[in-house]
Amino acid sequence: MFETIRYEVKNGVAWVTLHRPEKLNAFTEQLNREIQKAIKESSKAGDVRCIVLTGQGRAFCSGEDLSGVSEEMDHGEVLRKRYGPMMQEISRCEKPIIAGINGVAAGAGLSLALACDFRLIHEKASLVQAFIHVGLIPDSGNLYYLPRLIGHAKALELAVMGDKISAEEAKSLGLVTKVIDSEKWQEDLTAFAEMLAAKPTKAIGLIKRSLRASWVYDFDEYMAKEAEGQRIAGKTHDHHEGVHAFIDKRKPSFQGK
Repeated sequence: MFETIRYEVKNGVAWVTLHRPEKLNAFTEQLNREIQKAIKESSKAGDVRCIVLTGQGRAFCSGEDLSGVSEEMDHGEVLRKRYGPMMQEISRCEKPIIAGINGVAAGAGLSLALACDFRLIHEKASLVQAFIHVGLIPDSGNLYYLPRLIGHAKALELAVMGDKISAEEAKSLGLVTKVIDSEKWQEDLTAFAEMLAAKPTKAIGLIKRSLRASWVYDFDEYMAKEAEGQRIAGKTHDHHEGVHAFIDKRKPSFQGK
């Protein structure tokens, strides 16, 4: 079904692994399309409650495969046809998405990581705003997410300087959730993903929806959106399970519905 990614569902987690290791998992049109398809399928799948995006080999994703770039290329059209639909599918997904940054995330690969809800990074991995080095602006939603994570001034600095950011520096900047030691990489990444998969999935989706709304609406409009979100959450199985578990003094068993 897929050629440039590996897709597996295990214990409520959809593992989407970029699989062009010989090219440092650089983007091609096919890879863009397959990531978009995998996210869309995971969003609909009842047995998926969390999604992990990670890379095979030494890199998470090194950005666009520059071997396919020509002087005649319309970069705006590439964004509209390839990267935009992929990033929009990620944005629409109401299940938690983790970027498992196993190696370098550069250019649009960094943008892919920024679009995820959580970023866990291998201690030897790094982030690079590579666009400036080829005379381009950060794209694929990069400058939408980055200032929301670290503020305008620091986002501008990283975009213009294009320096490599170590895992520890990324953590200190607030760009990543957790730095994981080499020997515990797969164990800790899996544990984090399965922890999220065991939470009330519908509530997580509504939290994501509410956070997006907070950037768009004024306070009164937001409060109306909040009330609607809580109305929906209040009707879920997991809300009722959580209340019963609290009363019974036991750990809740959420079903993601």
